[in-house]
Amino acid sequence: MGETFRNWAGNQSATPAETMTPSRTEEVSRAVRDAVAAGHRVRMAGTGHSFTGVALTDGLLLRPDALTGIREIGDGWVTAAAGTPLSVLNDELHRRGLALANMGDIAAQTLAGAIQTGTHGTGRLVGGLADQVLALEMVLADGEVVTVRGDGEGKIRDGVGERDLFDAARVGLGALGVVTAVTFRVEPSFLLRSVRQPMTLSGILGSLDELIEENEHLDFFWMPHTEVCLTKRNNRTAGPAAPRSAFRRWLDDEFLENTLFGVTCGLGSRYPALIPRINALSGAALSPSAFTDASHRVFTSVREVRFLEMEYAIPREHLGQALREIRDLLDLRDWRISFPIEVRVTPPGDAWLSTAYGRESAYIACHVYRPTPNPEYFAEVEEIMTRFGGRPHWGKLHTRDAAYLATVYPRFADFLALRDLLDPGRVFANDYLDTVLG
Repeated sequence: MGETFRNWAGNQSATPAETMTPSRTEEVSRAVRDAVAAGHRVRMAGTGHSFTGVALTDGLLLRPDALTGIREIGDGWVTAAAGTPLSVLNDELHRRGLALANMGDIAAQTLAGAIQTGTHGTGRLVGGLADQVLALEMVLADGEVVTVRGDGEGKIRDGVGERDLFDAARVGLGALGVVTAVTFRVEPSFLLRSVRQPMTLSGILGSLDELIEENEHLDFFWMPHTEVCLTKRNNRTAGPAAPRSAFRRWLDDEFLENTLFGVTCGLGSRYPALIPRINALSGAALSPSAFTDASHRVFTSVREVRFLEMEYAIPREHLGQALREIRDLLDLRDWRISFPIEVRVTPPGDAWLSTAYGRESAYIACHVYRPTPNPEYFAEVEEIMTRFGGRPHWGKLHTRDAAYLATVYPRFADFLALRDLLDPGRVFANDYLDTVLG
């Protein structure tokens, strides 16, 4: 038997029949062929930052730890092995005076894991990581190694065009093949001016369009049971750089956002009645701040307090109404929610299973402290999200199945047809994919 795999949150685990740690694409190809011959299914896990069972398998589990490193850098692009952590890619790009145009808010994931589950970040003009992919190298269910490019016009095999496979596989859930290398579009390093400003939820709801249009990257956190929000407005600047001091970084990122927050979450789990008061005190302690630093240091943060998360993408025009309905729901129920609700936005994407496919999107993420799950909270917020045609984040908790997802993804049937051609034996299937893809 292979070693037991557990995700970061500790809510998903599996013990595969075998675990391997390939270091080269050829080893992945051989492992897939051998697994098929043995009748085993195959999954490649990342660093376990998905809350769903997307990475689990009872067959062969491929670990990404040795499939790392930058392969090649060209004019405006970089190719890196799929298991490279985003944090490592950021550092290597920065050392060379380069950067990704946009990122999510953590950098612990592997490149393949992040794009395959649709990691998106926030941006008015620039989409998530999948929107910055120029090419993918992947191993198909028969062991064939292919490279697909966004500008490709050829055929991979009968019925499978290169461009279609590229658009399907960028957010492919690992259902079409094992991604072994990713080529990203990059640009010269740039600075972001980060301004953090407390606002009331009512104030935000009254000025949503202006806030979004005036900022390149808007992100805000709403403290449940209060009117308090913290907005993060990140915009490009010519500089000069004015980073936080080492002490301020420690105070903000380690002590306040992790150590102290963990203590208050623990206190709230023991005494739930105190949570509204704790949230109010936390909100009252917020103060304006600003700093200017390299983009990847502004985009990403540290998350050490373990939580469970559900996130939905809805059409951006429904964001205000959705937040009002969630506020009414929290007022109606006797839940005690210690974690903030996070809101972000992205432009339309063109990867077939991107949560932003074909529409300007707003993301609403609900979290709960890991030791105190609240399925009713997630379920009732999910009802609100689905009324607006919401698309659940592929790596975060939800209860949607293929029948529902087919109604909110215009290219869902095309994805399934492509999967039938490339993996008719369901080599890359697992229980999660059986639910969301059928």
